[in-house]
Amino acid sequence: MQKIASHIVNPSKFSKASKLAVQLIQAGTVKAGTSDHFFAILEGAILSPTAFADPTLRAEYHALFTAAQDVSDFLSKKQRNHLTAWTIKAVLANDLRTDDSFVVIELDVNGKGLRTCLNFEDGMENSRMKFSRASGKIKEYISSLPLATEDEDLEEAEALKEDSGAEGANDGHQEKPPGSFSESHEKVELDPFGLDVLFPNTSRKDAKAKTKKEMMSLSKKADEEFKRFIKSQREALILCLETSARRYKIPWCQTVIDILVKHAFDNKERFTSRQRDAIEKLWASIREQQTRRKQGKSVTGKLDVNGFEWLQQKYANEKISIRHAVGGGGQRRAEQWLG
Repeated sequence: MQKIASHIVNPSKFSKASKLAVQLIQAGTVKAGTSDHFFAILEGAILSPTAFADPTLRAEYHALFTAAQDVSDFLSKKQRNHLTAWTIKAVLANDLRTDDSFVVIELDVNGKGLRTCLNFEDGMENSRMKFSRASGKIKEYISSLPLATEDEDLEEAEALKEDSGAEGANDGHQEKPPGSFSESHEKVELDPFGLDVLFPNTSRKDAKAKTKKEMMSLSKKADEEFKRFIKSQREALILCLETSARRYKIPWCQTVIDILVKHAFDNKERFTSRQRDAIEKLWASIREQQTRRKQGKSVTGKLDVNGFEWLQQKYANEKISIRHAVGGGGQRRAEQWLG
């Protein structure tokens, strides 16, 4: 698994490495004892913010993250949260990337090859079914989001000020050492001869205070992890809305997109300020297209996705890994192993 994890980050090796990962799942190799190694494979696969949308890799990404659902019970809660956000991007968003050619490319049952469906009726029905099913799943995820808070809006606004934020971080780092020194110095002065250990009541109080502090620290970490999960889920759903909007030129997609964007607009309070603005502009564009259809005018098929483009550009520069980047730079040894 470690070899697969080190090679799957390379787009040229992704196809073969992902198929090997799917075979591990089907063989029952992924268990509680190997779940961390398998998660490293998924993490390496999604390390690139755009590779999952590559037309030549979509089928492999879809197959890998669909198969990963079968072993999600072996992952920790934190890992399952990340898998959920990644699955929205790799599976649902790719189900929305359809066109009117009705050429459907899928992995075969064993994950060893590709099969292509060229039949017009079968291809159209398959595309419609995937698009509609993905839209329904996205609506469920949107409904499950918590309401966005003012703090989250403020954090988003502060993220736009990269330069000032970096300076603030440096200033805070410089002020920390004096404070930590004075705190430790004060603690030593309170008990210069170490006599506090002779008083059991004091020791018990200190132990209780320490336990309480540790519990508060764990609770804070859990809250921060939940916020990161919700943030990544919102970003993935925004990606899906932007992807679906780009398919509005296809007539049979329009009604599904209308319903999806209307649902997002009705639940816009579950997104942050900048995301709400993008959703509002998209819904206004949808209503304009609906009006044109009612008046019998031609539909341009183009929606206002400028806000989404800005958000995608912002997210593309952010790291999505929860650990350090998975190694592997495509050395000669890797090329030989993968053929």
